[in-house]
Amino acid sequence: MIVDCAIYRHGHRTEGPEDLSDALAEARAEGGFVWIGLYEPSEREFDLVTQEFGLHPLAVEDALNAHQRPKLEVYDDSLFMVLKPVVYEPESDTVSTGEVMVFVGDGFVVTVRHGEGSPLAAVRRRLEEEPEMLDKGPTAVLYAISDAVVDHYLEVATELQTDLDELEAEVFQPESGGSRGTASRIYGFKRQILEFRRATGPLTLPLSRLAGTGAPGGGVPFVHDKARPFFRDVGDHLTRVNESVEGLDRLVSDVLSAHLAQMSVRQNDDMRKISAWAAMAAVPTMIAGIYGMNFDHMPELHWLWSYPAVILLMVVLEVLLHRLFKRRGWL
Repeated sequence: MIVDCAIYRHGHRTEGPEDLSDALAEARAEGGFVWIGLYEPSEREFDLVTQEFGLHPLAVEDALNAHQRPKLEVYDDSLFMVLKPVVYEPESDTVSTGEVMVFVGDGFVVTVRHGEGSPLAAVRRRLEEEPEMLDKGPTAVLYAISDAVVDHYLEVATELQTDLDELEAEVFQPESGGSRGTASRIYGFKRQILEFRRATGPLTLPLSRLAGTGAPGGGVPFVHDKARPFFRDVGDHLTRVNESVEGLDRLVSDVLSAHLAQMSVRQNDDMRKISAWAAMAAVPTMIAGIYGMNFDHMPELHWLWSYPAVILLMVVLEVLLHRLFKRRGWL
């Protein structure tokens, strides 16, 4: 569905014709642009926009199907960029991603949103309060959307760092060293980082191209050359995010290794204790087994103090074994 449609002239929102073709012609004639926002449009709903603005069919197919990697595609009549906003859900400590597709051309911007957590409404409101920025045209919209998405990445990275600190404290508890479900929590956290990385990692190259540092040659069409420093700033923020994600991934791997090592040490301690108690139980079992064979000729078989002596011998041996195992740390 079409969420919002407006014509912007000299940085201010104005009313225009309802027909998209007339609105585009009027915006171009007066040096403005048209900004259309859509939310999960159907193929039928998107056909009108495609025909009026001459969008490339391959980009339209990507915009309709979603589930795309962050990328930047340059076509003859438009620029197509895909971003993946990330949402952190504190109730479940999970990360989810949406998708924002941006078409930029001569005198128009078309944004397509899939999923939740999109910053488009807030970006539009903020730009409408800054007419100087909005007067820069479609380039300003593309920059503002990219900047909002990447800035939110930094917030999500901070939340994930807090969760990792709590998980690390749980693993290195002096008493237990983490519960039985700690390993599954660590693995689940690693999957959240992987989901986060899928959104941030591939975006590096598109922002480098927009900043004019991605490849030799001229700049990207439909993007003003004076906007390069702004996209370079967004790229710097993204670099910080990617470094944070790499650090989180390494730390969670180290935490998982430490947890597994603690579990292994704990199991070894348990096996040593079991072995020590088994060795202590073997001594009276052996003595009782020998005297239970019922042979006629056995030493001290008919002696009055044989039974107390054997019991005393068992106790003495058990005490000696207990002290020995205790001294070696097995008990």
